[in-house]
This record gives sequence, C-alpha cells and structure tokens, in this order.
Amino acid sequence: LYAPPDKSALRDELRRDVLRLTWDDLEGHMEALRYFRLAHGLRVAASEVTGALPLMKVSDYLTYIAEVVLEHVLQLSWEHMVERHGRPRRADGSVDTAADFVIVGYGKLGGIELSHGSDLDLVFIHNSDSTLSTDGERSIDNLTFYTRLGQRIIHILNTNTPTGKLYEVDMRLRPSGNSGMLVSSLVAFEKYQANEAWTWEHQALVRARVVAGSVELGEQFEAVRQRILGRERDLDQLRKDVADMRRKMREQLGSEAKAKARDTVLFNLKQDAGGIVDIEFMVQYAALAWASKSPGVIRYTDNIRILGSLEEAGLLDADSVAHLIAAYKAYRSTGHSLALQRQEAVLEGDNHFTEERAQVTAIWDRLIGHP
Repeated sequence: LYAPPDKSALRDELRRDVLRLTWDDLEGHMEALRYFRLAHGLRVAASEVTGALPLMKVSDYLTYIAEVVLEHVLQLSWEHMVERHGRPRRADGSVDTAADFVIVGYGKLGGIELSHGSDLDLVFIHNSDSTLSTDGERSIDNLTFYTRLGQRIIHILNTNTPTGKLYEVDMRLRPSGNSGMLVSSLVAFEKYQANEAWTWEHQALVRARVVAGSVELGEQFEAVRQRILGRERDLDQLRKDVADMRRKMREQLGSEAKAKARDTVLFNLKQDAGGIVDIEFMVQYAALAWASKSPGVIRYTDNIRILGSLEEAGLLDADSVAHLIAAYKAYRSTGHSLALQRQEAVLEGDNHFTEERAQVTAIWDRLIGHP
C-alpha cells in the first residue's frame, strides 16, 4: 500500500499475467484483464482510505491502470484482426507492422484525473490510406479494418463477464458525436476541428491526449491539437459560448430541481455553481483564450498543471490560482470518498464548502461573467 507501482511496473505485471495465454484466447485475456483491474482497484482504494496515497497520486495510479489495460486491449484486438484479415497496406507497398492507430483519452482519463468507477471518454484515430486494403486472404479495405479494430476494443472493454466489465466506454466526443464515424483519420479529425467543431468540442480538446497506440501518430495528433487550440479567438464570443454551455449544463445536471422536490439544500460537487465544472470551464476558457500568445498553457492536459502554467505566464494571479487548486482538490477528494461508498457526488445541507464555492464563483464572475 505504501509503494504503489508505476506504469512500467504495471505493464510488467500484466505481461506476466498473460504469458501463458495465446492471442486467440480472448476469454482468457478478458478475465486476466478484469482480475488485474479489480486487484489494483482494491489496492488503490485501500491506499486512499488509509491515507497512504494523496489525491493526486491516487488519480495517477487509476489512470496508469486504465492506460496499461488500453495498451493491452489494443494489442489483443490488433492480433485478432491481423489473424483474420492480414495487415493494412501502405502506399509504398509495405504493410503496417503495428497498428497505425491511437486511442485518445478525453475528460478524466485525458486529464489524468480518474476516480473510482470513472468511465473512459475515448476517440479512435488512424493514419492509414483508406483507398488501400489488407494483405490477407480475407482482405478488407483499411478503413473497414480500423473501424472493426475500434469495435473490437469497445467489445473487450464493455462486455460483461462473471467478473464484470473492464470499463464503461463513452465515444460521444468523436467528430460529429454518435452520428460520426467510429474511427476517424487524422486528416479528417483536423478538418472537422478546424471547420465544424463547436466551442465545447475545443474545450474538450484541452484535456485530450494519446493514451495508447502508435508513438509517431501520437506526436502528429498532439501537433494537430496544438494548432487547433492555439488559434486566435474572439474573446467576447468565447466567453459567451462558455457561459451559455455552462448555464445549460447547470440547468440540466445541477441539483436545483431535486433540492426543491426534497425541500432541502443540496450541493452537487460537480455540476452546481462554484463546483468542479465551473473550475474546469474556467481553465478551458483561459487555455483557449490565451494559447495563441502563451502556448505553454496548452502543454498539459490536467487542470492543476494548466492552472500553474497560467500563473507562470502571468495570466492568472497567484491568489486565484491557489483558491482554484485548493477547491478543486477538496471537491475531488470528497468525490472520491463518496464514489468508494457508491454514493452520488451530492451533499445535503447548506454548510458544505461555502467558502470554496464563494471564491470559485467570484473568480468566475471576474473571468467569464454571465453575458
């Protein structure tokens, strides 16, 4: 409990766990992955409850577990697809020796802020030539190959077995949402982000990072992310877009209606005014507003380090940054405790985090306001 494994140690442990399995033993791999996740989930929970690990290290640990699982699931899915259809061809006549494909993590996974029971917000991107096909006897075009690869990944993660699901997967942040292609080419992804994406999709991109797959394609994705986030923006329009989206979320997901029905005072840690999402939206607004002049603010994807980079660049004052970081950590710590008890992140009564909420709301009013 006092010396949690780092990502490389987790990789080694999982590799040892599956050494006896062949790639075609899908059921064996699925059970090994679920046992691995459950065992380490229990270990990190015990570490947190006993105070052996601080909040940030807990989220690191949970994020590393998910990343190692995703790396293995991608490899398992790749081996299955290659066995059935061969390898995707390239324009120069060679073939992909490994998947020309990345899994991009958004939200808590992208921000290295996973909690107990968090789902995974994922986007799949490939870089193959869609006009070419695989080299196997049952050849299919490259786009179909990588689409089925993505479907296979979701199947392995989402399927219920006697030991449960690996992770709940949410793919709604891909270009065009649920109506869009499951797997996008990098060129199509950049074109969509540049010409069609809404402001909230660029906000989401602030927290996006590659968590598994091709190193080269991952670097290309990050270059696209930097280009999109680094564009100069109309700050009045940006403030309006961010404030409007926040208001809609609060109306739909906040606790006001539920509090009235129960004739009590509730505070939803995530969605109510002064809560987690207000902090996240301010961080995203600041990153989008100032990245064109200070590219360092979009280097990281986690809120704490982005806030630190905003202070370092002189874009947010030290007191505001300190208040936001303290509130963010306090909210998340309480949220983790409630998640371990399988309770909603909602507190009853009007005496919870009153000072933190007031500070966050005051900073919101100064930074974004209510256009």
